[in-house]
Order: sequence, then C-alpha cells, then structure tokens
Amino acid sequence: MTPEEAVAEQERLRPRVVTTTDPDLVVRHVAGLDVSYADDDRLVAAAVVLDADSLETVDSAVVHGRAGFPYVPGLFAFRELPSLLDALAKLTVPPDLLVCDGQGLAHPRRFGLACHVGVLTDLPSVGVAKTPMGRFDPPGEERGAVSDLVDDGEVVGRALRTRAGVKPVFVSVGHRIDLDRACSEVLRLCVHRLPETTRRSDSLGRAHLR
Repeated sequence: MTPEEAVAEQERLRPRVVTTTDPDLVVRHVAGLDVSYADDDRLVAAAVVLDADSLETVDSAVVHGRAGFPYVPGLFAFRELPSLLDALAKLTVPPDLLVCDGQGLAHPRRFGLACHVGVLTDLPSVGVAKTPMGRFDPPGEERGAVSDLVDDGEVVGRALRTRAGVKPVFVSVGHRIDLDRACSEVLRLCVHRLPETTRRSDSLGRAHLR
C-alpha cells in the first residue's frame, strides 16, 4: 500500500468510528498494545492483558515482524497494525478494552492507531499518548484533573493528570467508548504516569527485541 492509498483507507474507515459507550460495557480485562523497534526494520508487537481491578497480568503475547510500511506522519498505524493484530489473535483471555500507545481521534484525519485497531477488531479502544496532538491548558495538579485537547477548534481528547504534580498524558477516543469513560478507565490503570497496560506491553516488547 502506498502512502496515498493508506490515506484513502483511513478516509474510508473513519466513518465507522463510534464515539459512544455501550451502556452494558463492563471492563474486566484490558489489553495494552505496544510495538518496539530495533535499529533496522525489525519490530516486536506486544499485547498484555490485565485484570482491570487488581492490575495483575493475566495473559500476554508477542509477535516478531518487520515494518512493511515507511514512517510517514499520520500513517504510523500502517507500520504497526499487522503485527499488533497478530498479537491480539494469540491471546487466550479476550480483552474488553484496548489501550494503545498512541492517538485515537487526536489525529490529522481523526483516525489514529486506536481508532484503526478498534474499528478492525470492533472492540472498545482508547489512545493514550505521551505528547499532545493539539493545544491544551495545563490541567490542575491533582490526580484526575483534566483539560480539553483541541485541534482546529475541535475537542479531540483530554490532557489527564494521572499522578499529582506529574506531566499529564493525552487520552483520545479510539472506538466504541466516549471520552469521559475513556479517561476514567485510563485513570484506574495508572499507578505511575503511564497506564500499566502501556508500561507492561512496552517492557515485554523490549525484552523480546533481540
């Protein structure tokens, strides 16, 4: 797929994104998704499933692969999706929610990695990024404080303070969840600045990157 075809694919899939939460959604198991890269085009995709209440790891999977798409801003998902979907397919504990290390609606075409993987799997998904894609006012210093993340006059996510006095993370909807619920689910996954789903999938991927 060329970059032009990838943009067309994002435009084709974007209308499928659902930004509301099923009233019956109960999140018992949450999967964190992350990809680690070597100096060449080798990569390891990791999926780690946590018990949402205890934060204990209950399942995990890794997939070794190679990036088959160039690094193009706004098209990052096309480098990571094939291996991430393979890792999800290897899980034996089905997740109720996916947490991606990246963006959801906070994306130039409102279709970041969390939206893409959510639409393809039809699972609720959230993007949690370390850097903002848009403007925001600093949230309050207390844990749980939020402020809107705005791009081109549109609220695309929130800056969320996950620990008092620590830099916020940036939460955006991926699929089948609303922004309020997305922030509350991310907050309960956070012991440190980043959610445990992200921390453990990152650690697992790096450990297998040889």
